[in-house]
Amino acid sequence: MTSKKIKIVFFGTHNFAEKILRGLLTSPIIDVELVITQPDKPAGRKQELKASPVKILAEKNNIEIQQPGSLKTFDFKTLETFDLSVVAQYGLLIPENIINAPKHRTLNVHTSLLPKYRGASPIQSALVNGETETGVTIMQMNKGLDTGPIILQKTLKIETNDTYIELDKKLAKIGILALLEAIPDYISGDLQPTTQDESKATTCTQLTREDGKIDWSKSTSEIYNLYRGLTPWPGVWTIWNDKRLKLLSLQPGGKNLQPGEVEIENNELYIGTSDSSLKILELQLEGKQKMDAKSFVNGYKSNPERSEPDIVG
Repeated sequence: MTSKKIKIVFFGTHNFAEKILRGLLTSPIIDVELVITQPDKPAGRKQELKASPVKILAEKNNIEIQQPGSLKTFDFKTLETFDLSVVAQYGLLIPENIINAPKHRTLNVHTSLLPKYRGASPIQSALVNGETETGVTIMQMNKGLDTGPIILQKTLKIETNDTYIELDKKLAKIGILALLEAIPDYISGDLQPTTQDESKATTCTQLTREDGKIDWSKSTSEIYNLYRGLTPWPGVWTIWNDKRLKLLSLQPGGKNLQPGEVEIENNELYIGTSDSSLKILELQLEGKQKMDAKSFVNGYKSNPERSEPDIVG
Protein backbone atom coordinates (compact mmCIF):
# COMPACT_ATOMS: atom_id res chain seq x y z
CA MET A 1 0.00 0.00 0.00
CA THR A 2 1.35 3.38 -0.99
CA SER A 3 2.00 5.98 1.74
CA LYS A 4 1.53 9.07 -0.44
CA LYS A 5 -1.52 10.34 -2.29
CA ILE A 6 -2.07 8.82 -5.72
CA LYS A 7 -2.20 11.52 -8.37
CA ILE A 8 -4.99 10.76 -10.86
CA VAL A 9 -6.38 12.15 -14.11
CA PHE A 10 -10.01 11.17 -14.66
CA PHE A 11 -11.65 10.66 -18.06
CA GLY A 12 -15.47 10.57 -17.94
CA THR A 13 -18.64 12.24 -19.15
CA HIS A 14 -21.99 10.71 -18.25
CA ASN A 15 -24.01 10.00 -15.06
CA PHE A 16 -22.23 6.72 -14.29
CA ALA A 17 -18.87 8.46 -14.62
CA GLU A 18 -20.03 11.28 -12.35
CA LYS A 19 -20.77 8.74 -9.60
CA ILE A 20 -17.35 7.14 -10.04
CA LEU A 21 -15.62 10.53 -9.83
CA ARG A 22 -17.68 11.41 -6.75
CA GLY A 23 -16.45 8.21 -5.09
CA LEU A 24 -12.81 8.92 -5.97
CA LEU A 25 -13.09 12.35 -4.35
CA THR A 26 -14.00 10.71 -1.03
CA SER A 27 -10.77 8.73 -0.84
CA PRO A 28 -8.06 10.06 1.52
CA ILE A 29 -5.31 8.44 -0.57
CA ILE A 30 -6.38 9.75 -3.99
CA ASP A 31 -5.90 13.21 -5.46
CA VAL A 32 -7.85 13.87 -8.69
CA GLU A 33 -5.93 16.80 -10.20
CA LEU A 34 -7.32 16.82 -13.75
CA VAL A 35 -10.66 15.89 -15.32
CA ILE A 36 -11.01 15.32 -19.06
CA THR A 37 -14.60 15.25 -20.28
CA GLN A 38 -16.44 15.72 -23.57
CA PRO A 39 -17.22 19.25 -24.82
CA ASP A 40 -20.49 20.89 -23.77
CA LYS A 41 -23.30 19.79 -26.10
CA PRO A 42 -26.55 21.46 -27.23
CA ALA A 43 -29.64 20.15 -25.45
CA GLY A 44 -33.37 20.85 -25.27
CA ARG A 45 -35.57 22.77 -27.67
CA LYS A 46 -33.36 25.85 -27.53
CA GLN A 47 -30.24 23.72 -28.15
CA GLU A 48 -28.36 25.55 -25.42
CA LEU A 49 -24.95 24.18 -24.51
CA LYS A 50 -25.06 21.85 -21.52
CA ALA A 51 -22.12 20.71 -19.42
CA SER A 52 -21.63 17.02 -18.70
CA PRO A 53 -22.40 15.71 -15.18
CA VAL A 54 -18.67 15.09 -14.74
CA LYS A 55 -17.79 18.69 -15.64
CA ILE A 56 -20.38 20.05 -13.21
CA LEU A 57 -18.96 17.96 -10.36
CA ALA A 58 -15.37 18.89 -11.24
CA GLU A 59 -16.25 22.59 -11.23
CA LYS A 60 -17.83 22.28 -7.78
CA ASN A 61 -14.60 20.75 -6.50
CA ASN A 62 -12.28 23.23 -8.24
CA ILE A 63 -10.58 20.56 -10.33
CA GLU A 64 -8.83 21.53 -13.57
CA ILE A 65 -10.99 20.58 -16.58
CA GLN A 66 -10.09 19.97 -20.21
CA GLN A 67 -12.67 19.26 -22.93
CA PRO A 68 -10.96 18.23 -26.18
CA GLY A 69 -13.24 17.29 -29.07
CA SER A 70 -10.72 14.60 -29.97
CA LEU A 71 -7.66 13.13 -28.28
CA LYS A 72 -5.74 12.55 -31.52
CA THR A 73 -3.69 15.72 -31.05
CA PHE A 74 -3.84 15.88 -27.25
CA ASP A 75 -0.48 16.54 -25.59
CA PHE A 76 -0.06 13.19 -23.85
CA LYS A 77 3.19 14.34 -22.21
CA THR A 78 1.11 16.43 -19.78
CA LEU A 79 -0.07 13.14 -18.28
CA GLU A 80 3.40 11.78 -17.53
CA THR A 81 3.43 13.50 -14.13
CA PHE A 82 0.35 11.51 -13.04
CA ASP A 83 0.46 8.16 -11.26
CA LEU A 84 -2.65 6.84 -12.98
CA SER A 85 -5.51 7.56 -15.37
CA VAL A 86 -9.03 6.32 -14.62
CA VAL A 87 -11.66 6.05 -17.37
CA ALA A 88 -15.42 5.62 -16.90
CA GLN A 89 -18.02 6.26 -19.61
CA TYR A 90 -15.85 8.84 -21.35
CA GLY A 91 -17.26 8.31 -24.84
CA LEU A 92 -14.28 9.20 -27.04
CA LEU A 93 -11.50 7.02 -28.42
CA ILE A 94 -8.39 7.16 -26.25
CA PRO A 95 -5.13 6.67 -28.20
CA GLU A 96 -2.49 4.25 -26.97
CA ASN A 97 0.06 6.97 -26.19
CA ILE A 98 -2.41 8.57 -23.76
CA ILE A 99 -3.30 5.20 -22.21
CA ASN A 100 0.37 4.53 -21.51
CA ALA A 101 1.41 8.06 -20.46
CA PRO A 102 0.89 7.95 -16.66
CA LYS A 103 3.38 6.04 -14.52
CA HIS A 104 0.95 3.16 -13.91
CA ARG A 105 -0.95 3.56 -17.19
CA THR A 106 -4.79 3.59 -17.29
CA LEU A 107 -7.60 1.71 -15.57
CA ASN A 108 -11.12 1.48 -16.97
CA VAL A 109 -14.35 0.86 -15.04
CA HIS A 110 -16.35 -1.37 -17.39
CA THR A 111 -19.96 -2.33 -16.64
CA SER A 112 -19.86 -6.04 -17.44
CA LEU A 113 -18.02 -9.15 -16.38
CA LEU A 114 -15.38 -9.13 -19.09
CA PRO A 115 -14.70 -10.72 -21.49
CA LYS A 116 -18.51 -10.77 -21.86
CA TYR A 117 -20.12 -7.67 -23.40
CA ARG A 118 -17.15 -5.72 -24.61
CA GLY A 119 -18.18 -2.49 -26.28
CA ALA A 120 -20.49 0.49 -25.98
CA SER A 121 -23.71 -0.93 -24.50
CA PRO A 122 -22.94 -3.63 -21.88
CA ILE A 123 -25.71 -2.67 -19.42
CA GLN A 124 -28.37 -2.49 -22.13
CA SER A 125 -27.21 -5.72 -23.73
CA ALA A 126 -27.31 -7.66 -20.46
CA LEU A 127 -30.92 -6.57 -19.86
CA VAL A 128 -32.09 -7.13 -23.43
CA ASN A 129 -30.61 -10.63 -23.39
CA GLY A 130 -32.34 -11.50 -20.13
CA GLU A 131 -29.17 -11.99 -18.09
CA THR A 132 -29.64 -12.68 -14.38
CA GLU A 133 -26.14 -11.57 -13.38
CA THR A 134 -23.72 -8.87 -14.42
CA GLY A 135 -21.01 -6.86 -12.69
CA VAL A 136 -18.14 -4.42 -12.95
CA THR A 137 -14.64 -5.05 -14.23
CA ILE A 138 -11.65 -2.90 -13.32
CA MET A 139 -9.47 -3.38 -16.38
CA GLN A 140 -6.03 -2.18 -17.42
CA MET A 141 -6.65 -0.49 -20.76
CA ASN A 142 -4.81 -1.29 -23.98
CA LYS A 143 -5.40 -0.28 -27.60
CA GLY A 144 -8.10 -2.96 -28.12
CA LEU A 145 -11.82 -2.65 -27.43
CA ASP A 146 -12.09 -3.67 -23.76
CA THR A 147 -9.46 -6.36 -24.32
CA GLY A 148 -7.03 -5.34 -21.57
CA PRO A 149 -6.12 -7.53 -18.59
CA ILE A 150 -8.49 -7.72 -15.62
CA ILE A 151 -7.50 -6.18 -12.29
CA LEU A 152 -10.64 -6.85 -10.22
CA GLN A 153 -14.28 -7.87 -10.73
CA LYS A 154 -17.43 -7.62 -8.63
CA THR A 155 -20.68 -9.38 -9.53
CA LEU A 156 -24.25 -8.14 -9.20
CA LYS A 157 -27.58 -9.95 -9.41
CA ILE A 158 -30.00 -8.49 -11.96
CA GLU A 159 -33.50 -8.25 -10.51
CA THR A 160 -36.49 -9.20 -12.68
CA ASN A 161 -37.77 -5.64 -12.98
CA ASP A 162 -34.45 -3.79 -13.18
CA THR A 163 -34.35 -1.24 -15.99
CA TYR A 164 -31.28 0.48 -17.41
CA ILE A 165 -31.58 3.43 -15.03
CA GLU A 166 -31.79 1.21 -11.95
CA LEU A 167 -29.03 -1.15 -13.04
CA ASP A 168 -26.75 1.75 -13.99
CA LYS A 169 -27.08 3.15 -10.44
CA LYS A 170 -26.41 -0.24 -8.84
CA LEU A 171 -23.34 -0.82 -11.00
CA ALA A 172 -21.99 2.63 -10.14
CA LYS A 173 -22.17 1.75 -6.43
CA ILE A 174 -20.21 -1.47 -6.79
CA GLY A 175 -17.98 0.12 -9.43
CA ILE A 176 -16.56 2.71 -7.07
CA LEU A 177 -16.12 0.07 -4.36
CA ALA A 178 -14.19 -2.10 -6.80
CA LEU A 179 -12.08 0.82 -8.02
CA LEU A 180 -11.16 2.06 -4.54
CA GLU A 181 -10.27 -1.49 -3.55
CA ALA A 182 -8.17 -2.08 -6.66
CA ILE A 183 -6.17 1.16 -7.02
CA PRO A 184 -3.79 1.00 -4.00
CA ASP A 185 -2.93 -2.68 -4.48
CA TYR A 186 -2.53 -2.19 -8.23
CA ILE A 187 -0.18 0.76 -7.69
CA SER A 188 1.87 -1.18 -5.13
CA GLY A 189 2.07 -4.26 -7.36
CA ASP A 190 0.19 -6.50 -4.92
CA LEU A 191 -2.65 -6.94 -7.44
CA GLN A 192 -1.51 -8.35 -10.76
CA PRO A 193 -3.50 -8.08 -14.03
CA THR A 194 -5.03 -11.29 -15.44
CA THR A 195 -5.32 -11.86 -19.19
CA GLN A 196 -8.87 -12.16 -20.52
CA ASP A 197 -10.08 -15.49 -21.95
CA GLU A 198 -10.62 -14.65 -25.62
CA SER A 199 -12.67 -17.81 -26.17
CA LYS A 200 -15.43 -16.37 -23.95
CA ALA A 201 -15.45 -12.86 -25.44
CA THR A 202 -18.66 -11.25 -26.73
CA THR A 203 -19.22 -7.73 -28.02
CA CYS A 204 -22.06 -5.21 -28.06
CA THR A 205 -22.51 -2.23 -30.35
CA GLN A 206 -23.54 1.42 -30.15
CA LEU A 207 -27.34 1.58 -29.99
CA THR A 208 -29.56 3.48 -32.44
CA ARG A 209 -33.24 4.39 -32.38
CA GLU A 210 -34.01 1.54 -34.80
CA ASP A 211 -32.88 -0.98 -32.17
CA GLY A 212 -35.98 -0.02 -30.17
CA LYS A 213 -38.57 -1.04 -32.77
CA ILE A 214 -40.69 -3.82 -31.28
CA ASP A 215 -41.22 -7.09 -33.12
CA TRP A 216 -44.57 -8.28 -31.77
CA SER A 217 -43.94 -11.82 -33.02
CA LYS A 218 -41.47 -12.19 -30.15
CA SER A 219 -42.43 -13.40 -26.68
CA THR A 220 -43.64 -11.22 -23.83
CA SER A 221 -40.37 -11.72 -21.93
CA GLU A 222 -38.24 -10.84 -24.97
CA ILE A 223 -40.12 -7.59 -25.60
CA TYR A 224 -40.20 -6.73 -21.91
CA ASN A 225 -36.43 -7.25 -21.72
CA LEU A 226 -36.00 -4.96 -24.73
CA TYR A 227 -37.98 -2.31 -22.86
CA ARG A 228 -35.91 -2.80 -19.70
CA GLY A 229 -32.64 -2.37 -21.56
CA LEU A 230 -33.56 0.43 -23.96
CA THR A 231 -35.55 2.71 -21.65
CA PRO A 232 -35.10 5.68 -21.52
CA TRP A 233 -32.75 5.69 -24.52
CA PRO A 234 -33.10 4.92 -27.37
CA GLY A 235 -36.53 3.79 -26.16
CA VAL A 236 -38.93 1.16 -27.52
CA TRP A 237 -41.60 1.97 -30.07
CA THR A 238 -44.12 0.66 -32.54
CA ILE A 239 -46.33 2.04 -35.33
CA TRP A 240 -49.92 3.13 -34.52
CA ASN A 241 -51.99 4.29 -37.51
CA ASP A 242 -48.83 5.14 -39.48
CA LYS A 243 -47.31 7.13 -36.61
CA ARG A 244 -44.46 6.23 -34.28
CA LEU A 245 -45.73 5.36 -30.81
CA LYS A 246 -43.16 5.37 -28.01
CA LEU A 247 -43.94 2.99 -25.18
CA LEU A 248 -42.51 4.71 -22.12
CA SER A 249 -43.74 2.26 -19.47
CA LEU A 250 -45.15 -1.23 -19.79
CA GLN A 251 -45.46 -4.57 -18.01
CA PRO A 252 -46.48 -8.15 -18.83
CA GLY A 253 -50.25 -8.10 -19.41
CA GLY A 254 -51.42 -11.70 -19.12
CA LYS A 255 -54.10 -11.50 -21.84
CA ASN A 256 -54.07 -14.06 -24.63
CA LEU A 257 -53.88 -11.96 -27.80
CA GLN A 258 -52.41 -12.44 -31.25
CA PRO A 259 -49.03 -10.78 -31.98
CA GLY A 260 -49.60 -7.05 -32.43
CA GLU A 261 -53.32 -7.29 -31.65
CA VAL A 262 -54.65 -4.28 -29.73
CA GLU A 263 -57.27 -4.60 -26.99
CA ILE A 264 -58.81 -1.74 -25.03
CA GLU A 265 -60.60 -2.79 -21.87
CA ASN A 266 -61.76 -0.55 -19.00
CA ASN A 267 -59.50 2.27 -20.20
CA GLU A 268 -56.51 -0.08 -20.25
CA LEU A 269 -54.40 -0.80 -23.30
CA TYR A 270 -52.97 -4.22 -24.18
CA ILE A 271 -50.91 -5.36 -27.16
CA GLY A 272 -50.45 -9.02 -28.05
CA THR A 273 -47.16 -10.90 -28.25
CA SER A 274 -46.34 -14.38 -29.52
CA ASP A 275 -47.36 -15.98 -26.22
CA SER A 276 -49.45 -13.43 -24.29
CA SER A 277 -49.58 -9.62 -24.15
CA LEU A 278 -48.10 -6.47 -22.66
CA LYS A 279 -50.02 -3.85 -20.73
CA ILE A 280 -49.06 -0.32 -21.77
CA LEU A 281 -48.88 2.14 -18.86
CA GLU A 282 -47.39 5.30 -20.36
CA LEU A 283 -46.80 6.30 -23.96
CA GLN A 284 -46.19 9.11 -26.43
CA LEU A 285 -47.60 9.32 -29.93
CA GLU A 286 -45.51 11.09 -32.55
CA GLY A 287 -46.15 14.84 -32.34
CA LYS A 288 -47.93 14.59 -28.97
CA GLN A 289 -47.04 14.94 -25.30
CA LYS A 290 -46.42 11.84 -23.22
CA MET A 291 -49.48 10.57 -21.32
CA ASP A 292 -50.75 7.63 -19.33
CA ALA A 293 -52.65 4.86 -21.10
CA LYS A 294 -56.03 5.95 -19.73
CA SER A 295 -55.69 9.46 -21.18
CA PHE A 296 -54.51 8.03 -24.48
CA VAL A 297 -57.42 5.58 -24.70
CA ASN A 298 -60.01 8.22 -23.77
CA GLY A 299 -58.63 10.60 -26.38
CA TYR A 300 -58.55 7.88 -28.99
CA LYS A 301 -62.13 6.74 -28.32
CA SER A 302 -63.42 10.35 -28.46
CA ASN A 303 -61.91 10.98 -31.90
CA PRO A 304 -64.70 10.59 -34.51
CA GLU A 305 -62.17 10.17 -37.34
CA ARG A 306 -60.31 7.29 -35.76
CA SER A 307 -59.75 4.04 -37.58
CA GLU A 308 -59.65 1.03 -35.28
CA PRO A 309 -56.07 -0.31 -35.06
CA ASP A 310 -56.61 -4.05 -34.88
CA ILE A 311 -52.87 -4.62 -35.25
CA VAL A 312 -49.90 -2.38 -34.54
CA GLY A 313 -46.83 -2.46 -36.76
